Amino acid sequence: MIEIPELVRNKALAAGADAWLEGLPALVAVLEQEWGIDVGPPYPDGTEAYVAPAVLDGGTEAVLKLCIPRSLDAARREIVTLRLADGAGCAALLRHDLDRGALLLERLGPSMADLDLPLEERTSALLDAARRMWRPAPDVDLPTGAEKARDLAAYVTRTWEELGRPCHEATVEHALACAASREAGFVPERAVLVHGDVHQWNALRAGDGWKLVDPDGLRAEPELDLGILLREDPDTPAALRARCRWLADRTGLDPTAIWEWGVVERVSTGLVCTEIGLQPVGRDMLRAADQVARER
Repeated sequence: MIEIPELVRNKALAAGADAWLEGLPALVAVLEQEWGIDVGPPYPDGTEAYVAPAVLDGGTEAVLKLCIPRSLDAARREIVTLRLADGAGCAALLRHDLDRGALLLERLGPSMADLDLPLEERTSALLDAARRMWRPAPDVDLPTGAEKARDLAAYVTRTWEELGRPCHEATVEHALACAASREAGFVPERAVLVHGDVHQWNALRAGDGWKLVDPDGLRAEPELDLGILLREDPDTPAALRARCRWLADRTGLDPTAIWEWGVVERVSTGLVCTEIGLQPVGRDMLRAADQVARER
């Protein structure tokens, strides 16, 4: 028998993956044998996958990640993204088995979120990690930035109503207008591989720097990753505008595109957090989104 974190168990049961839960001890045992690894107890904070430390026969420290079956497309996207990045800016992929939703990753250090870094230092480090991942990926089977914009717009429209309209209607209209602008602004020739979820909980210490984990994996304009940086740490519209200018100046990228992705991501993520009961994060994001919409 193996220990399964409660949240992973609940997510698997909600997805109808009872058989996966029952077969998890056998799957771990088989992978230990096939991959020559010794798997320890799981990390307690897993959500979408069973994640546990592992040690290879030669002593190399690694991490075993077993995705809940409902997220196999997410596993495929993560595998594609990690193979393309090849350890630059993100965790190195050591082995994988898509059919079993299994990834063996390099072991990294503590989470950035546990270190309480100042905002400017944190943003700079996350930006540097994201930039190391950016590279052309013209023929890769990953969703595009245009698809991402459409998906976010659909989610915002549906979830805002389902949750009883937790932010102002003008805020939703603003987010939808920004999503439409980013969909229309997608230029395949400018698209690069992007992480798609750059925040401090997805950044782990790697030597004297940082690497990202859990990529969404997209072919999009790089401004998308910067918009995600802008959605984090809700603040006044003036402070967010200043951060947007800093990101644009640091990278030479389009401040309008960064700002628009930030607007969409702030509203959609605020709704996600509200939907799963992650408060006060959801309220803070939607409050900041309301202020931005009023002052545009």
